[in-house]
Amino acid sequence: MYYQLVDSLLDDAVISALKNGDIIVLRTDTLYGVLARANDDRAVEKVYAAKRRSQDKSSIVLISSVDQLYDQPTETEKQLMESVWPGPNSVIVKGTRAPLWLRRDNGSVAYRLPDYAELQQLIDQVGPLIAPSANPEGHVPATTIQEAIDYFGDSVAVFVDGGIVESAKPSGLYRVNDSGEVEKVR
Repeated sequence: MYYQLVDSLLDDAVISALKNGDIIVLRTDTLYGVLARANDDRAVEKVYAAKRRSQDKSSIVLISSVDQLYDQPTETEKQLMESVWPGPNSVIVKGTRAPLWLRRDNGSVAYRLPDYAELQQLIDQVGPLIAPSANPEGHVPATTIQEAIDYFGDSVAVFVDGGIVESAKPSGLYRVNDSGEVEKVR
């Protein structure tokens, strides 16, 4: 067994793994996710490989503050963020300043400011994190840490046990369309 199993997302093993470019699994404010530092292109690619995720799909980026956005949101996007954050809602921001490994072919990045103090503290220590759901593409998201371990095993450095996810529901996803109107994408 090469991975570690811990009970706290602020455990030194979690912080060290992320800073070293490894990937982790933990429960966010919505689902279990496979996380890596968004600023580390190699770590992001490890997540894509572990999930067998399509290379053209971008991932949600978790932030602890709007100062961590790569691109400047429009006024309407700012108002949308203020109305849905913190919480289980992601907002798509158009732009070109985010690294290509985050925006992929989309020309945008979806951000979420989670309503989970410990996760915000972790992000403060290591920077923004990508956080797609903890499942290989085409499978149902893990609802327990054991399901996540069964999915990913040693491809993940640290698993953080956050209990059972009762309602496996991804974050709401919003964007401002070309007409300047807010759309709920999911």
